[in-house]
Amino acid sequence: MNDSRPIGVFDSGIGGLTVVKALRDLLANENISYLGDTARVPYGPKSPETVQRYAVELAQMLMGKNAKALIVACNTVSSVALPLLTKKFSVPVIGVIDPGARAALQATRNRHIGVIGTRATIRSGAYEKAVRAIDNRVRVSSRACPLLVPLIEEGLLDDDVTDRMIVRYLEPLLADGIDTLVLGCTHYPLLTGAITRVLSSEIMLVDSAQNCARAVEKMLDRQSLRAAPANRGELHVAFTDAADNFLNVARDALQLSFGEIELRPLP
Repeated sequence: MNDSRPIGVFDSGIGGLTVVKALRDLLANENISYLGDTARVPYGPKSPETVQRYAVELAQMLMGKNAKALIVACNTVSSVALPLLTKKFSVPVIGVIDPGARAALQATRNRHIGVIGTRATIRSGAYEKAVRAIDNRVRVSSRACPLLVPLIEEGLLDDDVTDRMIVRYLEPLLADGIDTLVLGCTHYPLLTGAITRVLSSEIMLVDSAQNCARAVEKMLDRQSLRAAPANRGELHVAFTDAADNFLNVARDALQLSFGEIELRPLP
């Protein structure tokens, strides 16, 4: 296999860099083109129709870079736009929800899975649908955690305020008897350490970014799209508007290295 075309990854903003980090760790020889829609973030309050239109526009921009696959590194887009993207584009399209749901099903022992995410993702019921499409006997308890993303974007990854909010959000799920917790937002892997401090060691944590990367690896093998093993994978990052301070937070926390960021105004 020697397909050096980039893997196209997009998100409503910068949080999807957690998926990029997982891809870089797993597929270091692959070229990656990341596009963050910083001009229109957040997507959560937008209607499904608007999110679908935005997703198509971003995917088209990545296809202009000759992407060999499209990775939707955003739970909101994955919850409402994946079927449309799959229908509209000829390359493989992978979101973060289905890989996370499948990993949670493999991890749970008592068949009770917890999911945390933004209001939009939780409201969509996307994880519940994905889990029950595979096994409708599994119970899913979900909780929106609207304050976690602002805390992460302020760089408060190891802070008492963040720890207290995590406890407040997770206590009802833990009391409900979950044994597996899905991080249903691409920002949340940046809080893995803080969340682990709150959870019992018996609770399995499912990082949808890592599981999305594993799904991409399997897809590349299945469709013979892998880059040559000796290829030195490059990461190209572009935004639709200037990035805020969260870019520095994400870059430092993820230890991602990338050069000059391209500004790609929307069409």
